[in-house]
Amino acid sequence: MARAIVIVLDSAGIGASADAAAYGDAGADTLGHVAEWFAATGMPFALPNLAALGLGEAARQSTGRVPPGLEIAGPPRGRFGFGVETSRGKDTPSGHWEIAGVPVTFDWGYFPSTEPSFPTDLTEAIIREGRLPGILGDKHASGTEIIAELGEEHVRTGRPILYTSADSVLQIAAHEEAFGLQRLYQLCLIARRLVDPLGIGRVIARPFVGSGATDFVRTGNRRDYAVAPPAPTLLQIAADAGRHVVTVGKIGDIFAHIGTGEEVKANGNAAIGAATLAALDRLRDGGLLMANFIDFDSLYGHRRDPEGYGRALMAFDGWLPELRQRLKPGDLVFVTADHGCDPTYPGSDHTREHVPILAFGPGQPAGSIGDRESFADIAATVSAHLGLPGPGAGRPF
Repeated sequence: MARAIVIVLDSAGIGASADAAAYGDAGADTLGHVAEWFAATGMPFALPNLAALGLGEAARQSTGRVPPGLEIAGPPRGRFGFGVETSRGKDTPSGHWEIAGVPVTFDWGYFPSTEPSFPTDLTEAIIREGRLPGILGDKHASGTEIIAELGEEHVRTGRPILYTSADSVLQIAAHEEAFGLQRLYQLCLIARRLVDPLGIGRVIARPFVGSGATDFVRTGNRRDYAVAPPAPTLLQIAADAGRHVVTVGKIGDIFAHIGTGEEVKANGNAAIGAATLAALDRLRDGGLLMANFIDFDSLYGHRRDPEGYGRALMAFDGWLPELRQRLKPGDLVFVTADHGCDPTYPGSDHTREHVPILAFGPGQPAGSIGDRESFADIAATVSAHLGLPGPGAGRPF
């Protein structure tokens, strides 16, 4: 029986979508601008394995040009195209849920770009129920910058750092030792319940360690507390059918642990890659594996680091042959993304972009699938491949 593997390169968009201007993202192009940054600096950049699968041609379909370092001689060896997001928003749940066949048709709640950002009754409730001496932050901010700014005061006073962004999130940063990791998780659960009436997509625990502003660093113990998808996703459909489901990285958190089967946590792309290969080795016939490679977004996109982003892409490209060696006849692999996060773009937020859709596996056909009207075409195709009922959205190819 066939197996399916869906790999999400978190934020690896390939060009602004038609509605990008409505999100303040006109002209964004994560992959293209990273490649052009390397070309402009004279530093080597090449993604031979992804290019051979059709990534450069997918970018051409999206933007009209092949980014430097993705040129190939001859036709691609995989199926390639790009997906257009139909969901509202440009955040992680919107993209992942749509990949899994459930586009977001409702409006998320957001916090305004004011200081304070959070409603007074919300902060008062968090302080009261969390038994806190108060909070710090209460504004839109970069996660690393606000820890450097307020981390020492947090350790001194015991007040956690609350902040948000252009996404539908409330993030809580706290020192793992001075505040306590489990206490942070419990506080996030309190906040999750309190923001439900506001339509906020995620509450994110952002633990960090260090002795001062110069060496504070976030740890791999992040947790996302997401609302549940509004309908059964591909993951839930597979799990309900008794299929072996394995999810790697933050997939379990994104789907509120519904249908996410065997959840494997790992910190950073290298560890996620190793965990994905190990999971693939034990994935049973008819099974589904979904993995999120987080570093592109969290370490390089939000921090506006095109060099780091490009080097992470090259490292992933170098890892792909290991994946291919473990595939069995009938396996179908997708490589895609959930949104953009152009590291050359102003600000530190996600960017509304098309995403690549690459599909390959032993005996699988090659060629263009063109522009897909929804990320949900991935779920529809996986469902057909695995002989499962479709999630209701998307067209198989």
